[in-house]
Amino acid sequence: MLHISDHFPRYNDYNPLVPVWCITPQTKRCFHRFFDTSPVSPSGHYVALLQLPQEHRLPEPGEAANIVLVDLHTSEERVIAETYGWEPQLGANINWGADDDSIYYNDVDTASWEPLCICLNPHTGEKRSLPGSIYRISPDGKTIISACVTKMRRTQSGYGIVVPDEYVPRNYGFREDDGLYALNVETGERKLLASIKDIFDLAEPPINKRLYENGECYGFHCKFNPQGDRILFTLRWFQSNKEQPWNMIESGLKYWVVTMKADGSDIRVAVGPEQWDKGGHHIHWFPDGRRLSMNLCLDGDNRMYFVQVNEDGSNIGKMIDTIPGSGHPTVHPNGRHIVTDAYAHEAVAFGDGTVPLRLIDLQLKNEVTFVRINIRNPGTKVSGTLRVDPHPAWTPDAKHLVFNGYVGDTRRVFIADLSSLIS
Repeated sequence: MLHISDHFPRYNDYNPLVPVWCITPQTKRCFHRFFDTSPVSPSGHYVALLQLPQEHRLPEPGEAANIVLVDLHTSEERVIAETYGWEPQLGANINWGADDDSIYYNDVDTASWEPLCICLNPHTGEKRSLPGSIYRISPDGKTIISACVTKMRRTQSGYGIVVPDEYVPRNYGFREDDGLYALNVETGERKLLASIKDIFDLAEPPINKRLYENGECYGFHCKFNPQGDRILFTLRWFQSNKEQPWNMIESGLKYWVVTMKADGSDIRVAVGPEQWDKGGHHIHWFPDGRRLSMNLCLDGDNRMYFVQVNEDGSNIGKMIDTIPGSGHPTVHPNGRHIVTDAYAHEAVAFGDGTVPLRLIDLQLKNEVTFVRINIRNPGTKVSGTLRVDPHPAWTPDAKHLVFNGYVGDTRRVFIADLSSLIS
């Protein structure tokens, strides 16, 4: 169990069903990375977050954000580093290593505009620079995987790093020099684990390359399964006549989710455009490391369901057909519960800028809203990229949940104790 200091203020808006604490009461503009990553350290003592320099506009190249460490035992909040390698949705992709003495995050050398992966000891300040970038680290803390973070803005803003536009090349055709990269934490060796060409050539079932040879393809999300022996990787494709295409999320992107062994072999298409085109988002591993979960419209009726599919694309189907999907779903390690949030525009939201954090019981086929949190913020009038997503993420003890909100006119981070609901 986590020990959470009594000095953290309780969050009581809308009468939550469980105890909730705000863990950034003093430090404004903070958020945690994503729904698939715990910002809490392996021991449960610390939380690593990103603090934006401002909340009202998109970042500019060379603009620094802060890495913030929160001590759950003492309630201390302190800035431990700064970084130029961030965007407003996933921040600097902060990941804990194998212990409480190692944090990994993205940075940028502003002289060359090359991305860097920084390993930081948050207690001593000791830093080590590694080549490339980080999206996710393996469960054993030995391998970091990432797509090219500078190119992510081509398909969607908010998820990579910002460098001057002229430093972002385009991926015409099936590139042999870009794809999914793997970085050895100990040696600093970085290699291309699977190129975009590899995936289009070798994936099973085969992809019809003739349909996609005249467009551009970019890597995006990547995640180890809990066992560390398999990786999921998402690819995004578009065709554009624009001289500089950016943020093509609303322009008919085609999506593939592929899985592969940790060495880049045995590439399988789990979800392809023929399914994703019906509507879908936010894929993640099941606890068993052999199935994937996501929101997906299966029937062509624009109804989003919580869906599961095997790593090779087989046995796709609804986890539950009486409760609609939404937000960023994760299956709890007990296999019985799903936790998710919602976007403000989704039907399960409250219509006033607040959204539910939902706990779905697959055995009893019911759900409860255990927290209602505001996400409406002025930044979205400038760009949807500045939206606040709760991104509920399980802590290492699998009994608490970390999430974001917009409360007190700024971004803040919260922890909820769900032990009474999932025991």
